[in-house]
Amino acid sequence: MDEIRFEQSLVRALLRDQHPDLADLELRDINGGWDNQVWRLGEELAVRLPRTARAPALLRTEQRWLPLLANRLPLPTPTPVRIGEPSSMFEHTWTITRWVEGEPADRAPVVRVDAAQALAKFLGALHHQAPTGAPANPARGIPLALLHAGVGSGFDVIADHASADGAREVWEKAVAAPAWQGAPVWLHGDLHPANVVVRDGMLAGVIDFGDMCAGDPATDLSAAWILLPAGAASQFFDAYGQADEPTITRARGWAVLRALGLIQIGQNGRRGLPGGKSTWEPAGYATLERVLAAN
Repeated sequence: MDEIRFEQSLVRALLRDQHPDLADLELRDINGGWDNQVWRLGEELAVRLPRTARAPALLRTEQRWLPLLANRLPLPTPTPVRIGEPSSMFEHTWTITRWVEGEPADRAPVVRVDAAQALAKFLGALHHQAPTGAPANPARGIPLALLHAGVGSGFDVIADHASADGAREVWEKAVAAPAWQGAPVWLHGDLHPANVVVRDGMLAGVIDFGDMCAGDPATDLSAAWILLPAGAASQFFDAYGQADEPTITRARGWAVLRALGLIQIGQNGRRGLPGGKSTWEPAGYATLERVLAAN
């Protein structure tokens, strides 16, 4: 990931080859990106080149589906505006998207309680029945029972933390809750702090739709504890207005699951291991604190 980096000269050459009308815009390196390396192109655009094995497929998902949804979403998104095709210079697809202004929430957390309404409006607009052929995801939008067997060791990262027993209880209740019975709805699929941007403490955009899929909305509703400040979850669910108690219970379980992942990746970053992001560990523990406060 971070150790795989492409040079600006490659991006400029790709632009000249496939999108020459954009090739002379200013190009700036951006500190960020997990599966894709990102550059800002001019004031309104960004270029994303895949750098992990799974990234090209994620870009294809965004290219196919996000433009169909973006106009109804009330927050800015990195909607693809041009597609780069594989060539002799670069063997994978790549994308030119709209630029979304703001700082990632793992570096500038959401602190305004009224962000609950903004997130609720966004997810309310997104969570409509998905069409036949919408992408599925083996780890998003599915019954939690399908993930249960593989999650046990995930709790090792908080084994000595005061939240361990409470987090496990929340998870077990979520697994036991009735599964989603409705039609699969559109999901972002990966709403964690590095995938939203913030301005002046307010949620200002949602990015990285590579994991978008159809399924149980509880996956996305976990963002009530992952992204919002303490005490805002109840306001979020009041504004969202579509979640029954089993769905909220499952959403809390998804929040615990995502928190464990954030902590693990954060610990890897603190230890200097590949793929680690040190800013994610505090976000993970903050998520657990907010989930357990809702008990």
